[in-house]
Amino acid sequence: MDKKYKGIIFDLDGVICFTDHYHYLAWKAIADKKGIYFDEVINNRLRGVSRMESLEIILERCDETLTQDEKNALAEEKNGIYKELLKNMGPSDLSAEVKDTLDALRARGLKLAIGSSSKNTQFILERIGLKGYFDAVSDGNNITNSKPDPEVFLKAAQFIHEEPEDCLVIEDAYAGIDAACAGGFDSAAIGDASAYEKSTYRLNSFSDLLAICK
Repeated sequence: MDKKYKGIIFDLDGVICFTDHYHYLAWKAIADKKGIYFDEVINNRLRGVSRMESLEIILERCDETLTQDEKNALAEEKNGIYKELLKNMGPSDLSAEVKDTLDALRARGLKLAIGSSSKNTQFILERIGLKGYFDAVSDGNNITNSKPDPEVFLKAAQFIHEEPEDCLVIEDAYAGIDAACAGGFDSAAIGDASAYEKSTYRLNSFSDLLAICK
């Protein structure tokens, strides 16, 4: 496919950087506190999913019924643990390949945006040295619906003043590719989603974007 894109919208975790292990450790702490079984397989179901929806998945194995206030408190406690763990991140968590590719895409005149369900997006970007780097950030703080709803990508496109058909979404989660499709975006899948047949392109490495966005 030979198409000229004007904007690229990146998911954050699993695409620009990797915080999966920190999420896992934080959710594991909450699950252990409540005596709920939780492992890496269950954790994979949380990829690209909002904090409250992730909690509901974990609570599927809970023997007690929690009030909404109790659920909110657990979600906040998890986020506190997670943010403490994120303090371990630094510029070394941004690979040279990712940074060089981003710089090359920008040099070609493309608008670059983030489309992430995380409410900690700005904090993470600051930790890895990309604060203020992107033309726009659409994240969990400005959306109502999480992926596979396309809202986060539609808002990112709106923020960079481009139409969905002129933007390419980069995702590592099936829910993210589904969201891109639902919003009318082409998508490039990497990592766990790289075999997903719904994606427009499949990336072996982040720098493969340079062959797509010429």
